[in-house]
Amino acid sequence: MWLAWCGVAICLVSMGAVAPGHAEASRSHVLVLFENNRLLPANVLGDRGVTSALGEADRRTEISTEFLDYPRFSGAAYVGTVTRFLKEKYAARPPGVIIVAGDNALDFVLNTRAELFPQVPVVHVGVARSFLASRPPLPEDVVGVPFAQDFAGTIAQALKWHPQARHLVLITGAAEHDREWEQDLRRASEGFDGRVSIEMLAGRPMAEVLKRVAELGTDTVVVTPGFFRDGAGSIYIPVESVRLIAQAATAPVYGPFVTFIGTGVVGGWMTSFEAMGREGGSIANRLLDGQAASFLRLPQVMPSALHVDWRQIERWGIDPDAVPADAVIQFRAPGFWQTYQKEAMAVALAFLLQSLLLAALLFERHRRRLAQSSVDRYRFELAHASRLAVAGELTGSIAHEINQPLAAILSNAAAAELMLESGAARPGELKDILADIRRDDLRASEVIRRLRALLAKHEVERQSFDLNDILGDVIALLNAEARRRRIALSARLVVETITVAGDRIQLQQVLINLVMNAMDALADTPEEQRNVVLSLEGSATGATIRVRDRGHGITAEHLPKLFESFFTTKRKGIGLGLSIARTLVEAHGGTIAAESVPGEGAIFTIWLPRVASGGRAWVGAT
Repeated sequence: MWLAWCGVAICLVSMGAVAPGHAEASRSHVLVLFENNRLLPANVLGDRGVTSALGEADRRTEISTEFLDYPRFSGAAYVGTVTRFLKEKYAARPPGVIIVAGDNALDFVLNTRAELFPQVPVVHVGVARSFLASRPPLPEDVVGVPFAQDFAGTIAQALKWHPQARHLVLITGAAEHDREWEQDLRRASEGFDGRVSIEMLAGRPMAEVLKRVAELGTDTVVVTPGFFRDGAGSIYIPVESVRLIAQAATAPVYGPFVTFIGTGVVGGWMTSFEAMGREGGSIANRLLDGQAASFLRLPQVMPSALHVDWRQIERWGIDPDAVPADAVIQFRAPGFWQTYQKEAMAVALAFLLQSLLLAALLFERHRRRLAQSSVDRYRFELAHASRLAVAGELTGSIAHEINQPLAAILSNAAAAELMLESGAARPGELKDILADIRRDDLRASEVIRRLRALLAKHEVERQSFDLNDILGDVIALLNAEARRRRIALSARLVVETITVAGDRIQLQQVLINLVMNAMDALADTPEEQRNVVLSLEGSATGATIRVRDRGHGITAEHLPKLFESFFTTKRKGIGLGLSIARTLVEAHGGTIAAESVPGEGAIFTIWLPRVASGGRAWVGAT
């Protein structure tokens, strides 16, 4: 019986009359019915196995879960109540293959399936082989892989590791499940009757059990599957009862379930609850795929393995060499060489190969410099690519800004030509026309100059310049775009000269990026609200530039991520603009930050260190 898992997984596919609309859904409906409460560690492992196996199928499997809560509730009346509950609950969505885990769970389903879901194939997992042997043969459509609680193997292993043992204590409880375990333990211990004296503590109050195990000597070993109810009527789950016993015992304790590892037991021959669940889920998948239960070829029994807690191996002085190589070992602390292998090798190499290590470090330093140089180069390449992208966005407005003076030049030239052909040309008028042509030519030339400076890929020498000029250039470059979008773009400059040292094109790029973002934020706002303001303030040590819009603002959730690479709130953005802006500002020794009140707009603030003119130059590629 699988009482350490204490769980039943039932996957039901209706084989009777089902409404056409429900037939397809029923074929992939899984109902998981656990024998006990959901928090038992074994239940968690078993359910993980069932769910994992069912999830590997190509179909989408619906899983429902119920709990019988044995042994707290039992009896004919309770079984009838649960049967009616399940029948009514799943009448509209009948399940399809039954997977039952545990002896009593199998009994429950076999006794009620005619009333619940007749002719439904049943898969059993976590059912003891001894339980199947004690009952009539199962129907042809009830299949599964039983497991064997190897009490005899666990007792033999304990006595092998404790050859001085002369006394064997077996502990079980008073519940129905516990009495079945008692019979299994008695049968398993018969083969050791001549070697050790056997003491059975069955159905005793927990206090009495703890008092007895606290009196045991070093010539004793304890074997217990735990229990659900003690002789005083108190309810336990096996893993907790074993934990109490192991904590009180003055002799080593062994058990049959993997969930006991870590409670204080040494170990035992155990079957994985997760493996049981996976096996049941795998069989259910085959049935759901249309295979007949009678054609399945299944193992005779679930495999088991020796599981041990290494801390208990050391506590009870068991020879480590006596632990089989294929044992499943938990809580084994690594040895000195395993823990400090790299450090020991490093120390040895440091003493033996000092000169080689020094050469390696120097070589690594050189590689780091090359790598940093590559990073800087790629960063500046990315900044240049970003400027090209901005220019692409401004293509329409730049073309309009150039076309205007060109059209004026063409018009003036045509007027002068007409005047000359008519013979009525007056020198003063021609002079005014030429002045207009010169002014429009300079206007177009200035637009091209600014654009060329923005797009050029050049070696940069750090120079001192007035931030007022930078803001003026940005306004001039973006005015046409702002007009195209019907946005009022303005700058609040200062009378004094505010000098900073750096690359003016890079700082222009930062401000253009911020202004373009601000204009994007105003796309769906009322026209009277569409304005972007650049302001400049100076202090004794630095200069502050602010870019403010009256858009919808930035949410508190997005503010901390704004300057991260590839983070964007734009539908077509790639999330590099603000990241590049931060890199360029920090390269100038400054900082950039954002603040916002949603619904009232956003403010981006740049602080740059203020220097006297003629600062020391530096060279980089951009």
